[in-house]
Amino acid sequence: MNTNQTIDDRATRLSPDDLAVLLESLREQRLFRQEQLRHLAAAARAEDRRRRRSSARAEVHLALAASARMVLADVEAALQRIAEGRYGICPLCRRPVDRERLMVVPQARYCARCQQVREAGR
Repeated sequence: MNTNQTIDDRATRLSPDDLAVLLESLREQRLFRQEQLRHLAAAARAEDRRRRRSSARAEVHLALAASARMVLADVEAALQRIAEGRYGICPLCRRPVDRERLMVVPQARYCARCQQVREAGR
């Protein structure tokens, strides 16, 4: 094995410790998003009771709740991929997602290249 391949392997492979850290991070994110959604729902109920609130504030609450639900869905999907042994593999190109990318965005589904292609296509 040459030195370049060793460096590449370290950049893409997840150690059991890496996976444990990522799993904990995803679980913490799930709890945070669930709590955030509870707070937003309570605020929406309170706002419904006060019907005099501005529609702009209600839109902000709706946007925050939608964003939290999207991130929570991504976190749940990442936890499912871990459980199924598919975590860290890009479903488009079938290559490993870089370890550094997963450490920053543990719920990342795609490698950086495929993510850029998907975003450019939007």
